Amino acid sequence: MTAHFPNSSDVIKGIVDYTPQHSVYRSVFKRAFDILFVVTASVIVVPVTLLLALVIMMDGSSPFFVQRRVGRDGQIFNMVKLRSMVADADRKLAAYLEENAEAREEWTRCQKLKSDPRTTLVGRIIRKTSLDELPQFWNVLRGDMSVVGPRPMLPSQRELYPGQAYYALKPGVTGLWQVGDRNNTSFAARARFDAEYYDIVSLKTDVSVVLKTIRVVLRGTGH
Repeated sequence: MTAHFPNSSDVIKGIVDYTPQHSVYRSVFKRAFDILFVVTASVIVVPVTLLLALVIMMDGSSPFFVQRRVGRDGQIFNMVKLRSMVADADRKLAAYLEENAEAREEWTRCQKLKSDPRTTLVGRIIRKTSLDELPQFWNVLRGDMSVVGPRPMLPSQRELYPGQAYYALKPGVTGLWQVGDRNNTSFAARARFDAEYYDIVSLKTDVSVVLKTIRVVLRGTGH
């Protein structure tokens, strides 16, 4: 069995589009903000990431997980995360969805599960605090991602996404969806968050999202 990916028309009515916009921050200073932020944050991010990697290794797993994601203009890149799931997670998910209709509906709507049977004990902790995302700062330095932007999606999820703004932006380590009510938002509805962010990209917006992200991490309300 494979995971369920219905057509986007089954998930959301209408297409969320965007109007191309240009600004000095968007075209020049956003990249400068990304580099400055990552370099500054590395004083904390690097040791915390290494410590968590060691803990994951003690659990008997490879600490890092690389997964293909969709970037700006539809380009595919390899995104790095701390491993939070068991080996052979995709097959375990498929079997779980086959047996559990309620979970299958949740996955179809949100492309995520509140109670995911694939997560390890350490994985549940780092996912709740969003610390599994820390290695993505490497993707920011490489230029694949931005500190703030849309949630990076899997290539197999493109048919579910009804908007266009995503493809005009670099995916973000954090963003409007990540600091919003993400646990109760459908996957397709993320297009509205992306279109909204595209319209308001600015230094003020990015700083505001980063500050809200810190609050989410400290409260442990991620998922």
